[in-house]
Amino acid sequence: MIQIHRSATVAEALDAGQPVVALESTIVTHGMPWPQNLDVARRVEATVTEAGATPATIAVIDGRLHVGLEDAQLAALAQARQVAKLSRADIAVCLARGGTGATTVAATMIAAHLAGIACFATGGIGGVHRGAENSFDISADLQELAQTPVTVVAAGAKAILDLPKTLEVLETLGVPVLAYGQDHLPAFWSRDAGLRAPLRADTPAEIAAAHRMRAALGLPGGQLIANPIPAEAEIPRETLAPIIAEANRDAVTHGISGKALTPYLLQRIYELTEGRSLDANIALVLNNARLAAGIAQELSARPADAM
Repeated sequence: MIQIHRSATVAEALDAGQPVVALESTIVTHGMPWPQNLDVARRVEATVTEAGATPATIAVIDGRLHVGLEDAQLAALAQARQVAKLSRADIAVCLARGGTGATTVAATMIAAHLAGIACFATGGIGGVHRGAENSFDISADLQELAQTPVTVVAAGAKAILDLPKTLEVLETLGVPVLAYGQDHLPAFWSRDAGLRAPLRADTPAEIAAAHRMRAALGLPGGQLIANPIPAEAEIPRETLAPIIAEANRDAVTHGISGKALTPYLLQRIYELTEGRSLDANIALVLNNARLAAGIAQELSARPADAM
């Protein structure tokens, strides 16, 4: 079994059966420039703490899997160069080579489950990219949700994706998709993706109960909680649609694909919205952190059947 290096606060919380929320580290290394990336990472952690849970930011540092970072480690990671972006396919290689890497949704889920953490807050999951019928570009996040028993709180799938196809793949894989507090799916920066949600949940207690029931039934995988961005921070879908289309055309023109595609599109949309997309991104991540803390509290009330 791999050795997991837990921060002092995460170790104390897990050993005491207290609520813990996993957080990914790609937002620190690939999401924003220094020093804004560190400021936002600290704000997300503080939000989890204020909402009654312990944050556990996950990363691979010098070949060690860290679940929970001390502040000095977080600051160093925020300034590090050439940090790998880790998913299921490459996290083992990075660890074996003694490398440093930031965890995506899939890798964070793997590490969280290994550490005994059942709830994870992120911004938006990956999914089926537009044009996937030709490129076969489908995020590993979807398969991870189908096999790793972690409840993931996100503002839906990233709006740059083919959302109907993403929802269809999640359904095929047997992943429960629950919209929080509404009947339609959110679309990352927008509250309404134009798609009806397969399921709805209105309280953290409902979500925790569903998580425990999947374990009781012996069903593999986790569940996706689609938490809409706060109304005051959203960018309407009608405003974003032509901007996303332009960003995708630019990516084709410049031959951007694979792991480089999502960061490119997010940066291009940031430019085209004059920074508004980043403000919305920060708001939705903080909102997801608050909800995840509430779910973690409910799960910690019955730790024996939470996994």
